[in-house]
Amino acid sequence: MEYADTERTRQLSFTCLPAGQVKEAFILLQDLPHLTVLSTVGDTGLLIRYELPFYTLERIEFALIDQGFHLDNALFTKLMRSLIHYIESVQCQNLTQPEQRERSRRIFAQVYEHHAHGDHDSTPPELREYR
Repeated sequence: MEYADTERTRQLSFTCLPAGQVKEAFILLQDLPHLTVLSTVGDTGLLIRYELPFYTLERIEFALIDQGFHLDNALFTKLMRSLIHYIESVQCQNLTQPEQRERSRRIFAQVYEHHAHGDHDSTPPELREYR
């Protein structure tokens, strides 16, 4: 399947302490293929760009935590990260699905058009227009 629109730009937020972890993370992440560190955001953030089939934000964060980095655990940040983790996992699953064939989609659409639906009115037309 062709990967379309799989490039993501995200901000990694770190805690203030220990000092210098943003620079260390910058150095660590800049050598990875399919991942670009765009810039630092203040003293506690990194702006990164990566391709979804190769990385997800969740995997990047787990790798950083395993290396001893401390991510920001504010409530809003945790909620946003959880939402992004879910969205990216669904997108990665969708990327592994085979493409739908046009012919089979058209066949099911034609069958659906000819199928009697629940909103069918069995009243004859002359009685429907009676006033």
